[in-house]
Amino acid sequence: MKLFSMIGRNLIDIFDRSFNASLRWLRLASLKAEIFRSQPLLRPFLLIGALFVFAAAGAQRPLVRARVEPDSIFIGDRFDLVIEVEKDLVQTVEFPEFRPETQNSDFELVESLPVDTLLRDGRRLHLRKRYRVAAFGEGRFNLGPAQVLYADKNIVDTLSSPDTLRIEVATFQIDSTSQSIYDLKPQLTLPFRMAEVRGYILWTLFGLLLLGAVLYGLVRYLRSRGKRIGDLFKPAPPVPPHVAAIRALEALHHQKLWQNNRHKAYYSALTDILRTYIAARWEVGALEMTTDEIVAALRSIDLPDKARMDLGAVLRDADLVKFAKAAPEAEQNEADYLKAYYFVEETKPVTEQAEEETENE
Repeated sequence: MKLFSMIGRNLIDIFDRSFNASLRWLRLASLKAEIFRSQPLLRPFLLIGALFVFAAAGAQRPLVRARVEPDSIFIGDRFDLVIEVEKDLVQTVEFPEFRPETQNSDFELVESLPVDTLLRDGRRLHLRKRYRVAAFGEGRFNLGPAQVLYADKNIVDTLSSPDTLRIEVATFQIDSTSQSIYDLKPQLTLPFRMAEVRGYILWTLFGLLLLGAVLYGLVRYLRSRGKRIGDLFKPAPPVPPHVAAIRALEALHHQKLWQNNRHKAYYSALTDILRTYIAARWEVGALEMTTDEIVAALRSIDLPDKARMDLGAVLRDADLVKFAKAAPEAEQNEADYLKAYYFVEETKPVTEQAEEETENE
């Protein structure tokens, strides 16, 4: 089957577009025939004019050339089908379009490149259309002449290239008589050699010796400080509540909140430190209690009277600042801080106080 036998279907649409123009040409031709019959004296002039028109039209028809690049390939390779047209500026040509449903099984259109203008000399144009095609069939194929649609005024025609296009598609020859097919070879088993693992063994021994030396040095260091290796993996002991409270009070003192008129933030932080200390020291839910509830909960606990009074004074001053928007003086702010500090110092566990007194002595 020739490749260009598919062009007829693709050109039907273009012929339909030129149908109206053809009708107008037929009406004009019938009018000329009527004049030719009714005016005998004008017949020679009409014949001479018609000869000149047809001669000029025949001389100006577009020139179509086509070629295949290359003309011989291997199966699966690609080749270019090139169509070149030389035409007048006012003439119209339509290159063929290859649709998937009309393609031959031996060939497949890979890419249709746009029309390229090679030369423009006055009214003459030299156009080139390139198709990239892949071949999947073996043999010598006669593609036939290349065809384009030509339309000029009242003329609609199909133009063909003078030469027939041919392509040769070759395949790879496999000589099955001289080439034998063998089965897979079995797995090759090699004898074990010590030299293959000697390096791994030496490096492993060296690593073990180095690790033993590090452990020995670590044990000697810990024994000199009265500790063991197991002590390294023990979790750090929890910070005593009074130590955490003192650190938090010192950090609050360095923030200088009330000095910057942030009284509410200052008293909120101060009371939170005291509530956290009370909850950790005596296991009282002070964080969720009001001032009166905290004072009532501590009545059953043996506390110095001054510490109990200082705690109630600080909590009530804080309530006035937080809920009544009071603004205490500087002396009162410092006094409440000292009351909270000494409350923690006076109520910390007795063992801690005894240890501190022994260290001071």
